[in-house]
Order: sequence, then structure tokens, then C-alpha cells
Amino acid sequence: MTGDRNGSSSSGPWYASEPPTAPFQAVGSERPAGFEGLSGFGGPPPSRRGRRARPGGSRKRLTVIIAAIVAVVAGIAAAVVFVVLPKSTAHTTGFIPTGTTPGQDAQEITTAFIKAWEAGELDTAARLTDHHVAAQAALVSYGKYLHLRKLSGSVQSVAPAPGTGTRQSVTFGITDKVADADGTQAVTGNWSYHSKLVAYQKPKSNLWYIAWAPDVLAPNLTATTHLAAIRVAPQVTQVNDNGSTDITSYQDPGLTTIANLLEKQAPPGRGSPGLYVEIQTAKGKAVPNSQAAIIAPNNINNLATTIDAKAESAARSAVAAHANSSMVAIQPSTGKILAIANNAGFNDFALTAKVSPGSTMKIITSTALISKGILSASSGVSCPLTYTVGGTTFHNDNGESEGAGTPFTTSFAQSCNNAFTQQWPHLTGGGLAGAARKYFGLNQDWNIGIPGVSASYFHAPADVTGPELAQEAFGQGALIASPLAMASVAATVSAGEFHQPILVPGTRQVTATPLSASTDEQLKTMMRAVVTSGTAAGIGLGPNVYAKTGTADIQGQEQPNSWLVAFDPTQDIAVAALVLNSGYGASVAGPEVASFLSHY
Repeated sequence: MTGDRNGSSSSGPWYASEPPTAPFQAVGSERPAGFEGLSGFGGPPPSRRGRRARPGGSRKRLTVIIAAIVAVVAGIAAAVVFVVLPKSTAHTTGFIPTGTTPGQDAQEITTAFIKAWEAGELDTAARLTDHHVAAQAALVSYGKYLHLRKLSGSVQSVAPAPGTGTRQSVTFGITDKVADADGTQAVTGNWSYHSKLVAYQKPKSNLWYIAWAPDVLAPNLTATTHLAAIRVAPQVTQVNDNGSTDITSYQDPGLTTIANLLEKQAPPGRGSPGLYVEIQTAKGKAVPNSQAAIIAPNNINNLATTIDAKAESAARSAVAAHANSSMVAIQPSTGKILAIANNAGFNDFALTAKVSPGSTMKIITSTALISKGILSASSGVSCPLTYTVGGTTFHNDNGESEGAGTPFTTSFAQSCNNAFTQQWPHLTGGGLAGAARKYFGLNQDWNIGIPGVSASYFHAPADVTGPELAQEAFGQGALIASPLAMASVAATVSAGEFHQPILVPGTRQVTATPLSASTDEQLKTMMRAVVTSGTAAGIGLGPNVYAKTGTADIQGQEQPNSWLVAFDPTQDIAVAALVLNSGYGASVAGPEVASFLSHY
């Protein structure tokens, strides 16, 4: 299919029509000859210099009838005679032209067809063909999928067609104003092309017809295909970090996938879309090599992302320590994603992992409890060796336990699970899932800047209670999370408010309710205790780092999944590391985070 935005056309992959033999001219809007013969447009058709069949002998019959009436009236005064005059036979399909040659007649019926099509009188146009129903359906489909705004056309040439009788081959030109959608925001453009049809006179009749075939409307159409106008997104030649480095040069599977997606379709507001016309199957799939560019998209040579070269290098070096490892680093004050790193073959676990967050979830659980006034960082809580709810008994790791007066901060820093399981009654009614969404922006889709790709990187079911809710309170059960989500949790505590992670500057960000100053300060106190006296002590995270370890047992795995999230407000950086099937959070993911922060 061929064409351009200025209305010119040229041959292309599916172009089957001949070039016009005369310059393209728009046809006037007057009703063409022959319309008066169609049902609903007037009386019987005129005679045609003896070339058309017409009712014969009517004058003779009328004379005889009148004479008979006179005779009857004269002879029988009481008789009553009813006289019925012959009626004309109206036709509902076909066309009666007025030309003197088959070529002129073919041009007249084609012109009538185009004028009816221009006027949107699709039923009238279809009745000029020898398959009225099929033609009308095709004409409707043509306008629907092209979002047709305007159509004009004219006959270009007429020549005898192969076969017997009056068959004539007519080449005609069409110019459409098409759009990718209805409404004022659609991309519109003009498309011009040529097509062909065969017109013929029905044997023993003065009626002409257009021989219907789907490719009358445009070359190469079939009964199972249609034309469609589609918006074509601008593409990107190269996707860079926040400098000028191609992000594929980092050889990270996550960044490479992102680059491939962005190269196919630039983010909203970057470049401008084009408009193509293509042939599609009934299922809307493009027929190969059938596209015509009406308006070319305005592509982008270089697209900058938020990836920072220093952060990416530090993250890539950190995850190299263990297989099945992934890491995400975020700037808390903006939500910009500074690094995405994976060491898991071709897997992008940094964004796509769907695993339990382990004890890193206790940041969200603590937020739900503190914000409701149930507990504070200094509240005394117990962490019994076992805790049973609904017939399920939960055991702390390694037989640990804490007395009733233990500060909540200590239970958080030591990651004692049953200090959290027994809080489940305070979290019913969606309290855990609600806090995740309200304060951390989770449990909903994010678009990080890749057009058409929105995803929820974390999920906590809202309708759970009893044993399920109890284990979700310490990060197990039906919860699923990715490093991107948990890095964002740490970033939210660092900034005191949620800034949705983004990869492309200017991407619209989901918002959330800021943490109260009191809640945020208590969370910082608890996360700092993890580093100074808790499960992350001795890792070497530094004097300004706040963290939370996580160890998630997975049924069927030899080792648990290892998590650690951290932030350093002096560097405006937050990070999450996940190492699958590896061990405790402090012993595997912890050193990776320490490595990242020391090199950033």
C-alpha cells in the first residue's frame, strides 16, 4: 500500500492498480445521471434510442380500450367498466446510464457509485453492485476502521475488460481523510490511491452493474480482510543513562529489556506519532508488507533515562558476588531509579521477582501499627517462642524469644517474628494492605516510564485474617514483592514520603500520603537499631545507614531467599538487594548492599 500525507501516491508492495491516464480531478456534487431510475428517486427511466427495452404497444391497447368503452356506453347505459393502466417496473438495484457507448455507460455507473460513497449513502452505492449485501458490509467496514472523515474520487480511465458482452474495466482514484481514532485528539492525514472495478450491462436488460469483489474498494482486499488506519509511535534510536552511555553497554538483562521496549515506542511527549494505513485480518493483525505511511513518526535519536553510571557500576559489581542476585537503587528525594542490576542469567529479578519480602515487610507492618497508635518504637512487647492462631503455630527462628517488656525497637532490630504475628488482630480489615498503599504507594500499578507497561511490583491481599494475616505481618504467606518495591519502601522512610520510582524523567508518578513526622522518626530509629545492634550489625554499613534484613523461607528450596534494604540520607540513596535460594539476609544480601554503598 502506498501514499503520503500530501495526498500523492505511488506503487508499493500491495499496489495493484494502473496509474491514471488523466490528471486526478474531483467530481462535482450534483446527483449523477441514472439516480432518478433508482427506487425512491422518481418515475420510470427514459427511453434510450432503441437500445433499451421498453413497454411496447401501450398506445394501441389504449385506443382499443377506449373504443370498447364508447361502444359499451352507447349500447348498455347501465354497465360500469373499470380500466387499469399498465404500471412501470421500478428496479431496486443496478443503474440505467445515458451514454452512447459501453465505455460512457461504465463511466456513468462508476461515477454514481463514487458520488454515493462520497455522500455516505452506502446502501445506494451498494445497490449499484451485483452483490448488494456484501458490498454494503464492506463499505461500512471501510469507514469504520479508517475512521473516515472525508472521501472524494473520480474516474481515471475506462477500457474494455476481458470477456464477452459490454464488460468495461474502470480505473478510479480515491482520496481519503483518515484517522487512527474518533475524536479531536486523533492523528489524521490524507491518503490517495487508485483502484479498479468491472462494470457490465445485464443481458437482455437496460440495467448496468458493478461486478462486486472486495478489491473494488482498494487493491488486494479480500472477504476476510479490511483496511485500518493506525497510530505509529515514535521510536528511539538509542537509550542512554543520565549521561550519554547506551544502557545496553552495561550488559544487564533488565536494562537491555528496557532499552528494547523504549526503542520500539518513545515515552509520551517525546517525538510525535505517525499514521499508517494497512490491511488487517478479521482479528486485527496486520497483513505483512501492506502498510502505507501517511504521516511518518518523528523519532528520537537519543533518550536519556535516570540510570546513573556510578550507581550502576557499583550495583553491577555488588551483585556479581552471588548467583541469582538482583539489586535496585533509588534516589529517595525524587524516585529516580539510579541502578538496576541482575546476576541471574537472562532474568530481570530486580523488576520481575514475585517472592515474599521476608522481614523487610516489618517496615510496613510497623508503619500500620505506629500510625494507628497501637504501638510506638518504645512500647513494650513480647516475642514468645511460639504463637498459635487458628490452629497454626508459629515458631521464632533458632528458638529465640523476648519478654513482655522488650522495646518494640529491639524486637524490630532483632527481627523476632512472634512480636509481629500476635499483632494480627490490629491489622484485620485490610490494615496491612491499606498501609502499604496509603503510605508506600504499593498495591497498585506503576508506570516507571516504559510506554504501555504498567505493573504492580508488590501485592498484599486485603481480605485475609487469622493465620494468613499473622504470617504476612512478618513477611511470609501470600505476599509478593520485587527489589524495586522494597527499595521504594526504604526510600519512603528516608524521604518521609513516597516518590514513585521512575526510569524516564518526566514520567507521571503515583502519589501517597506522607508519613507523619512522628511515625517517620520512629521508623528511622528502629531501622538504625538494625545496623547498630540488630541483625545487620557487623556488616559494615556505615554510620549514616538505616536498614532492615529479611529472610524468607520458601517451600521446596534448600536455602531461604536473602533480603536487605537500606538507605543513607547523606547520599540521598536507597537500595534493596535480593539473592534467591542463598541464606540469611544479613549474611548474603547484606554484604552486597554494603559493597554498593561503599562504592557509590
